[in-house]
Amino acid sequence: MAYLKPPWFTVKIFNRIAMATGISNSETLTVTTRSTGQPQQIPVVTVDVGGTKYLVSTRGESQWVKNVRANPDVTVTDKSGTTKYVAREIPAQQRPPILAAYRKKAGKVVEGYFRKLPDPADHPVFALTAAGG
Repeated sequence: MAYLKPPWFTVKIFNRIAMATGISNSETLTVTTRSTGQPQQIPVVTVDVGGTKYLVSTRGESQWVKNVRANPDVTVTDKSGTTKYVAREIPAQQRPPILAAYRKKAGKVVEGYFRKLPDPADHPVFALTAAGG
C-alpha cells in the first residue's frame, strides 16, 4: 500500500499548530498506538457525506491508519468538544464520492497527495459512528 511520508516540519511544527488552532478546518484525531498502547494525536479534516462523518488518509497507509485498523475506538476533538467514535473502513470501490467531497472541503492543500496517489484504494477512508450509538 502506498504512503507519502510527511516532511519533518509537518510532523514537528505544522501538525501541532493545526491541532492547537484548528487551522484549515482541522480537528484532532486521537487513536491508540499498536505498539505502546499510548495515544497518538493527528490533525485531520473530517467530511460529512449523506449524514455520515468520514476520516480520510490523504497520505495513504499512515501509522494512524494502521492504528485505527488495530483499534477502531477513536476520538475526534474540535472547537465544540471531544466525541468518541468507532471507525469502520470503507471498501475502495465505495470511496470516490467521499474522496470528492473531502477534496472539495480540504481544498488545494491536499491536491498534491491525490496527484501522487491517484487511485482511491491508496486513500483509506473510515466511517465514524458515535460510540454507544
